Amino acid sequence: MPRLSTAAMLPVAMLAAASLLSGCAGNTIAPSYATTNPNIQVGGQKPVDLAPTQENAGSFCLEVTEKWHEDGETPDGQKLYAKDTARKVVPCAQ
Repeated sequence: MPRLSTAAMLPVAMLAAASLLSGCAGNTIAPSYATTNPNIQVGGQKPVDLAPTQENAGSFCLEVTEKWHEDGETPDGQKLYAKDTARKVVPCAQ
């Protein structure tokens, strides 16, 4: 069986690579950034920070503060927002 030279194999390899890449290019899936996580938002405007709330934990209370911050963007340029939650022990309101 005759051996092909490197120069003869190059066009064959390039043709194979081009046909492989062109076959995948037409089947691109559109990204979907839907989430059910209430601590993340994709796109749109930054959510409004709510006023601190107080939770009764029995013998003490917790002041809960939730603030949103921008946390990067998706590959197609939509902003990502994430929620930070801070808890602080406070006297319970009477």
